[in-house]
Amino acid sequence: MFVRFRTWEEAQDRYAILCQTEVEAIMYRRVNSGRFIGLTTFGIVIVMAVFTWVMYGMAQQVFIMTDIMVELSNSFKSMNTVQVQMATDIHNMSTDISQMTQKVGTMSGSVEAMSGSIESMTTSINSMSRTMGGMTDAMHSMAVNVSRMAYDVSLASHAMANPMSYMWGNSFPF
Repeated sequence: MFVRFRTWEEAQDRYAILCQTEVEAIMYRRVNSGRFIGLTTFGIVIVMAVFTWVMYGMAQQVFIMTDIMVELSNSFKSMNTVQVQMATDIHNMSTDISQMTQKVGTMSGSVEAMSGSIESMTTSINSMSRTMGGMTDAMHSMAVNVSRMAYDVSLASHAMANPMSYMWGNSFPF
């Protein structure tokens, strides 16, 4: 079927409108075809599966690291308990040595024949007693520092176990 146009410009305008309509119809059919929608959906599912797999792997590593931090915290706590007990035992030993020094001094006054050797022994025990006091203080100070470190590690392991809690729970002091 032939259509007659009055002018050349009218024919060109009509041809341009027909071409645009055909192109739109072809593109609409291509984008809305079942194959295109299916492949697009399949691609999105694949990308989301890979992302989920990567996030799962990262979560597993964080979980393992959290377990290690909790075990480390427990080890520090038990080590702190042992050191505190050790400091107490050393302090008791120092007290016993101080009492022994007094008794040896009393004994040296009553035994005149052995006074020279007993006095040197008393001097040695006194110096050992002074050394024990310093050592007791050092052990106590070390036990306090280890206790603080165990507390800090427990805060860090709590933050690792609950990564969002530092925003709302305020478990980090810094």
